[in-house]
Amino acid sequence: MNICQSCSMPLREDKDHGTNADGSRSRDYCHFCYLNGKFTDEGISMDQKIEKMVGLARTMNIPEENARQMARSILPTLKRWKGNNK
Repeated sequence: MNICQSCSMPLREDKDHGTNADGSRSRDYCHFCYLNGKFTDEGISMDQKIEKMVGLARTMNIPEENARQMARSILPTLKRWKGNNK
């Protein structure tokens, strides 16, 4: 299964994928992270993205520390964040 290379959301269906500048579906990013060829949170650091994901996880009743640990282990492996220390 493919996952978003920015947030790790599963990309199960076409509607889950973001869009490129030409309107085609992105193979790498979800519709929450990438629209019209741009990141929806352009300029965000990886640490800020982790905190954003932890906040979202809280709304889904996922314990904060579990969410933070998961995000810290997964995000650095994704295309958008690879090699990015912060």
